[in-house]
Amino acid sequence: MIKAAVMGYGTIGSGVAEVLNINQESIAAKIGEGIELKYVLDVRDFPGDAIQEKVVHDVNVIVRDPEVKIVVETMGGVEPAYTFVKSMLEAGKHVATSNKALVADKGAELIALAKEKNVNFLFEASVGGGIPIIRPLNSSLTADEIEEITGILNGTTNYMMTRMAEEGVEFQDVLKDAQEKGYAEKDPTADVEGYDACRKIAILTSLACGQQVDFQEIHTEGITKISAVDMKYAKKMGRVIKLLALSRKTDGGYQAMVAPFLLSQSHPLYHVNDVFNAIFVRGNVLGDAMFYGSGAGKLPTASAVVADMVDIARHLDKNIWVEWSSKKMALADFKKAEHTFFVRTSSDPKTVSDVFGEVDFTDAGIEGETGFVTSVMTEEAFADKAKELSGILSVIRVGK
Repeated sequence: MIKAAVMGYGTIGSGVAEVLNINQESIAAKIGEGIELKYVLDVRDFPGDAIQEKVVHDVNVIVRDPEVKIVVETMGGVEPAYTFVKSMLEAGKHVATSNKALVADKGAELIALAKEKNVNFLFEASVGGGIPIIRPLNSSLTADEIEEITGILNGTTNYMMTRMAEEGVEFQDVLKDAQEKGYAEKDPTADVEGYDACRKIAILTSLACGQQVDFQEIHTEGITKISAVDMKYAKKMGRVIKLLALSRKTDGGYQAMVAPFLLSQSHPLYHVNDVFNAIFVRGNVLGDAMFYGSGAGKLPTASAVVADMVDIARHLDKNIWVEWSSKKMALADFKKAEHTFFVRTSSDPKTVSDVFGEVDFTDAGIEGETGFVTSVMTEEAFADKAKELSGILSVIRVGK
């Protein structure tokens, strides 16, 4: 039996233990031997839980145990997760994690350390939850140059956007509903402000270009300004609003951003609803591909973590190559990115035309408002024109 440990017995950590138990026979068949959970590291005790006999409170118990070959990190956050994971790798132990904050911030460093120690640092569950995307980028799509990655990478915001579109619910009401259902945290900032999706697209872009992309340099907007009125305009236009994380290869390098977009029915992400996630990938040889499924949740995410454990178990004496160096990738200037923009304003149509020239007007029956879509222009050009137009109520980019 291959001995393993889990650091952090929250939703995902307990899910990993559950998956290892439920599928122990099929996992053993895939590897040639089983995986046994020897330790669970947590600050808490779990009286009445069968896992209690495995609980330890000192990380060094795991670090110093030569029997433990695979360690799972599901603590979340950068610290103390980074310090603990680094200690495991330095001790010659393989690590699998679901922690996007850790991977986005320290991924290149931990991958390099794993290579140096001839062990593995895998993180399939850090981006798509239960959707396989990291492994395809590392193996199946290595013959391609990735030209675009666009994804709905946060199930909470997608659920909220779906309910707002279908039922006309306002943001604060649907947020409360999402919290009551357990989709949104008590503090939903990371989801609704787009920070979660930002870290995920940073990871995917780093893998696509093979260099470190700083998530703090990615232009990020959330959904807090989206209203039921915006949804009425979207419906009138035959579109839906989705929070997208996107990365595109341009002549000036990769452009990356997170923001709400209006999508038409022909867009591959138009029909992705509720808590589901999807990732659209375009390769210069492959063309278009889609990865779709449960992007969050206890067991789907735990399934991806355990898949990494199985991969590690098959490569206990070999480092699985991941192309991601610590060299920083300078992102293309966001201000030069080109989009069309949907705008709601209290200004009249003539004033709009005087400022923006030829536009497409949309009448959603909202008194005292003018809705319109601009021609294609750069972010910089739009910002300059927007300064000339008074009474702007909302701005949403329009997807291609």
